[in-house]
Amino acid sequence: MVQALNRVGLRVVLDVVYNHLHGSGPFDVNSVLDKIVPGYYLRRNKNGLIENSTCINNTASEHFMVERLIIDDLLHWAVNYKVDGFRFDLMGHIMKRTMLKAKSALQALSKERDAVDGSSIYIYGEGWDFGEVANNGRGINASQFNLPGTGIGSFNDRIRDAVLGGSPFGHPLQQGFVTGLLLQPNGHDHGTEADMKLMLASSKDHIQIGMAGNLRDFIFTNSDGKEVKGSDVLTYGGTPVAYTLSPTETVNYVSAHDNETLFDVVSMKTPMDISVSDRCRINHLATSIIALSQAIPFFHCGDEMLRSKSLDRDSYNSGDWFNRLDFTYNSNNWGVGLPPKEKNEKNWPLIKPRLADPSFKPSRSHILAAVDNFLDVLRIRYSSPLFRLRTANAIQQRVRFLNTGPSSIPAVIVMSIEDGYEGVPGLTQLDPIYSYTVVVFNASPVEISFASPETRARALQLHPVQAMSGDDVVKNSVYEASSGSFTIPARTTSVFIEPRDS
Repeated sequence: MVQALNRVGLRVVLDVVYNHLHGSGPFDVNSVLDKIVPGYYLRRNKNGLIENSTCINNTASEHFMVERLIIDDLLHWAVNYKVDGFRFDLMGHIMKRTMLKAKSALQALSKERDAVDGSSIYIYGEGWDFGEVANNGRGINASQFNLPGTGIGSFNDRIRDAVLGGSPFGHPLQQGFVTGLLLQPNGHDHGTEADMKLMLASSKDHIQIGMAGNLRDFIFTNSDGKEVKGSDVLTYGGTPVAYTLSPTETVNYVSAHDNETLFDVVSMKTPMDISVSDRCRINHLATSIIALSQAIPFFHCGDEMLRSKSLDRDSYNSGDWFNRLDFTYNSNNWGVGLPPKEKNEKNWPLIKPRLADPSFKPSRSHILAAVDNFLDVLRIRYSSPLFRLRTANAIQQRVRFLNTGPSSIPAVIVMSIEDGYEGVPGLTQLDPIYSYTVVVFNASPVEISFASPETRARALQLHPVQAMSGDDVVKNSVYEASSGSFTIPARTTSVFIEPRDS
């Protein structure tokens, strides 16, 4: 299977779950390691009971032979099955030392000796810091704040929460940058208008930091008009938003297999009276923020075709009925039934009226348009190395955010990326085709106009992918050189490029 996928140009990442065992003790039919050396492989609390913060039967990678088992297993998958990368479930419950040894062992693999180029294997995971390992309770763990400088990626929940609003553990109607906060209220109590303005401005700062590789040393102008570093900006919990030293250390995403799908979150958080076409545009806006970030972009399977699980927030055992993916694009699986009681019952009063409303369900044309738009934004990402800068220094030198400070337009992010010129002192030239790009994310429900001295008299034009797009709305994006102004349709991501031959 891996070989066949490689042959069609796809790389394969294996999801590895080393943080817990299914069984324990001498009698459980599923107990294996605990029968080999009773008590050794599992992490216990001060009362001698097995820790269960990951789910059940937490493993102890701080023990030498647990670490050895993990590394041997990774090498087995890489050498014998040619797996191209590894995604670590609850990576924060594994020791940093173990992850570094694993990375070193994998990178030492060579084409000549092992038929594997270890340098191309990427490892990343969930760097959450909780349970008995929190605050380095069992040794330095592989959590977000312990990984800078390692080159190991961790999921960036900051950009997810800022884009969509709230968190998977908060109120399901909490709005965010793309879902209508301040500009299109959904009836949920978000506080005063001043509160909402502050929340939207903070969300914008968090997204911009995430788009700049979530670099802790990235300097930008925040919503107060002050020059700050990414690590100076704090989350609502008081921890720094930024934590990386390299763009490869942040995995930007807005949805994954855990919690609701992107389309379901958008359908829950947006006002009930907006059109399904608007929800589809919001879905695409969210994925385009991820796709055009200076980071590792991560997309939940089905984001590109408006995938729904009928608002099921935890579908691991919900079967094909809720997890179905329809590659004929006839249905996105919205409204196939009330999601199971166990994890969803408390939200049923919000879920029922939405699933019962036929206007929420996208048509085949909506799904096909979403797929086309998603492919367009991926083509744009790969049209220029400027969208895939490899170092923190390159991002700091080239990436700017222009719509900043207290007088900036709400729910609009304007990012510019600059390239140098061959033979000219200063920035080196990375892109032989484009010398400058501007990306405008307009998450507001109305058309906006934005002008900047930095973009005046540029030879900017709409990216050729968007100029030829099947999306007629994005084609209405306009740049006016004399004033350096952009006019961007509602709920649209527009990309402008400056060709070198201009």
